[in-house]
Amino acid sequence: MLANRRASEFDKLLSVMLHRRAFLSSTLAAAAPARRPPNIVFILLDDLGSHDFGCYGQKLIRTPNIDALARQGLLFSQCYAGGTVCAPSRSSLMSGLHNGHAPIRANAGTTPLEASDRTLANLLHDAGYATGGFGKWGLGDAGSGGVPSKHGFDEFFGYLHQVHAHSYFPDFLWDNERKFPLPGNAGGAQKQYSADLIYQRSLEFVRRRQDRPFFLYAAYTLPHGKFEIPSVAPYEKEPWTQAQKTYAAMVTRADTYTGGILALLQELKLDSNTAIFLASDNGGYRGKDNGFDFFQSNGPLRGSKGDLYEGGIRAPMIVRYPGVTRPGAVSSAPWYFADVLPTLAAIAGAPAPKDIDGVSVLPLLQGKSQPEHPPMYWEFNNWNQRAGRIAPQPQAQALRHGRYKVVRPKPNAPVELYDLQSDPNETTDLAAQEPGVLRKLSALMASSRTPPRPHDQGKMEFVR
Repeated sequence: MLANRRASEFDKLLSVMLHRRAFLSSTLAAAAPARRPPNIVFILLDDLGSHDFGCYGQKLIRTPNIDALARQGLLFSQCYAGGTVCAPSRSSLMSGLHNGHAPIRANAGTTPLEASDRTLANLLHDAGYATGGFGKWGLGDAGSGGVPSKHGFDEFFGYLHQVHAHSYFPDFLWDNERKFPLPGNAGGAQKQYSADLIYQRSLEFVRRRQDRPFFLYAAYTLPHGKFEIPSVAPYEKEPWTQAQKTYAAMVTRADTYTGGILALLQELKLDSNTAIFLASDNGGYRGKDNGFDFFQSNGPLRGSKGDLYEGGIRAPMIVRYPGVTRPGAVSSAPWYFADVLPTLAAIAGAPAPKDIDGVSVLPLLQGKSQPEHPPMYWEFNNWNQRAGRIAPQPQAQALRHGRYKVVRPKPNAPVELYDLQSDPNETTDLAAQEPGVLRKLSALMASSRTPPRPHDQGKMEFVR
């Protein structure tokens, strides 16, 4: 009986201890702060070629910070921009829609987003993120419904109008919707380099917003023309033309900005909880004054900015997301800017809209496989200044599905077919050899668009 009584007392004591332990665990769990959602940084460079970084094979231009970012993260070898020119590409990035559905489909000056258009910044802002855009917007000029403040950004500093961004020594920039004068550039002087000012403001945003999750959209204008820079360091002594030195220095300056962001995140102890994306808004620009051929900016890829061959739409894409991406990894999985919105939504833990073209590629970032990507579509439209509209039919179209890609390079031209797995440089048109594949992809391409909105240039606030 004594043994039974002791056993009973032990059971009661054990029960009390277990209850206390459970209570203590639940109390500590309730008191522990929830894990903060990751910060998100998206660095978007302008007209930079897919092979302008050392990590992508560049031999002459120095990009040590971006090369280090690639070693620390995941490099994609077959990522695509949203379009082959500025505004359509950025419209796709912000909307999650490809060129056949996106609100802006041509470089039509001040064609603005409409108030009903939801953007990536809207999504992240609603999820509790502080949102800042710095650099080139291009989706709505001052006084329109397309300004960043009406589409999810807490603050913006830079250029609203894409043509305004063609000068690195403008009379003013936009601070939200207020003109920010640059007196050092008055009368044609060149004392305030806009790219440096925009970069510094992006760092200030991170410092001010470090206490909550933030989305930094660093849409730096480098190395877009007009090709100008205060100094061509570190290329002064190279036996190159002045234009080549200038272009290389602009790319290296963008690399320096990237290094500055990385250093600041480390200083603020935010780097381990920040997902960083780095890309370009389209393929490299084949300009006689920027050394495109000298530097082999698009590598062996066919075409350049303005084309829908690989050279016009293939973009560098590096992602470093500590704890998710594997350092030094390389992926050949194809994806494009329409996928950025749902991917960042997944990272932020926010629901993505249902009616978009993009899909989340978070599994790729995690090193997992995912189903074959849905067909990816692009089109190129010219804005007819005399008629004040874009043409009803696109000037060029392209669609990739799996290993195959179809291209209609001009209106009413025959559709070309390429096997990108065996022919990534699009040298051999297989239209005659693969009629079944051609018919299938041509039909997909034809059905991938709706009529575009009217594109009205309207007032240009940047004019001096």
